Amino acid sequence: MTQECPEERALTRWQQFWLVAGLAVVLSGFLMATRVEPDPRGFGTHQQFGLPPCSFYDFFGIPCPSCGGTTCASHFVRGEWVLAADANPGVFGLMLVSLAYVPWAGVCLRKRRYIAVDDPLGAAIWILLTLGVITAVQWILRLL
Repeated sequence: MTQECPEERALTRWQQFWLVAGLAVVLSGFLMATRVEPDPRGFGTHQQFGLPPCSFYDFFGIPCPSCGGTTCASHFVRGEWVLAADANPGVFGLMLVSLAYVPWAGVCLRKRRYIAVDDPLGAAIWILLTLGVITAVQWILRLL
């Protein structure tokens, strides 16, 4: 008894557009991270872009869940992954996923179909929820 595989559907123009847009965002983020030096304090690197200090920290006196995110990204693109993970584990996870996205999206665009993922939106939601939980847990642990 043989089971026929469902016919693979080619990517629509919108799906191709969103893959390319995702690549642009991810690659821009990596490029921006190369433009700043990681702050030795483990946070505050974003100020090198001309942004103000963390308003959450100024207002509440405690770091926000995303504190250390830009520092993490800056360490990550330099291959300093232990320092990156220490700066912000949630953003470190996001950087790993983003790094994996680049070749995945490239292969999908080349083959004009999704590879290894039937529902990219569903996968993205699960990934973001997982990273959100990691970020929340690391923030709570830092506050303790």
